[in-house]
Amino acid sequence: MSAAFASFDTPLPVTLELHGVRLEPLGPHHADGLRAAASDGQLWQLRVTSVPEPHEVDAYIFKAIEQRPTRLAFAVIDVGSGAVIGTTSYHDIVPAIARLEIGYTWYAQRWQRTHVNTTCKLLLLTHAFETLGAALVGWRTDNYNFASQAAIERLGAKKDGVLRHHALRRDGTVRDTVMYSMAAGEWPEARAHLRYQLARHGVR
Repeated sequence: MSAAFASFDTPLPVTLELHGVRLEPLGPHHADGLRAAASDGQLWQLRVTSVPEPHEVDAYIFKAIEQRPTRLAFAVIDVGSGAVIGTTSYHDIVPAIARLEIGYTWYAQRWQRTHVNTTCKLLLLTHAFETLGAALVGWRTDNYNFASQAAIERLGAKKDGVLRHHALRRDGTVRDTVMYSMAAGEWPEARAHLRYQLARHGVR
């Protein structure tokens, strides 16, 4: 391993909490909550995401656990009610170059366009850069998922490019994948902006 990345720590299961949102390692005990979250808006019908149908949730969770250590999946919990409101992951973790990506992210419809996504990203990015020692964090999304692209850009991530004919969608079509990233040196400004966004919406 290059000495430059010797300080990077492979992500281990951890619980993170801020502003009434808790991220905890995804496990089988979250299955019923995750089914309810996916059913809020029937999110599996969205063409440009990969939200599991209710009968697929147990396999979805098993696969996420099976992918460790290259993926670490979290259940997103509303602290006030204890309800599972979605999920997110570190994935494509490459310790040799201190790189990881954030993805597999979705929330119940009622929690979309709230402080939840910004809070989750602040938690995950803070942990990635300040605890794990990541050199770079990446994102990828469907070329037609314009809402996701806008959300990633609001974080301060830079668009790296498009991988054409890259991955299958659930409907059998092949998507282009839009790639984004944020380097460690860009994190302080991005962190300040995320905190500003939350404060503007009354979250402190």
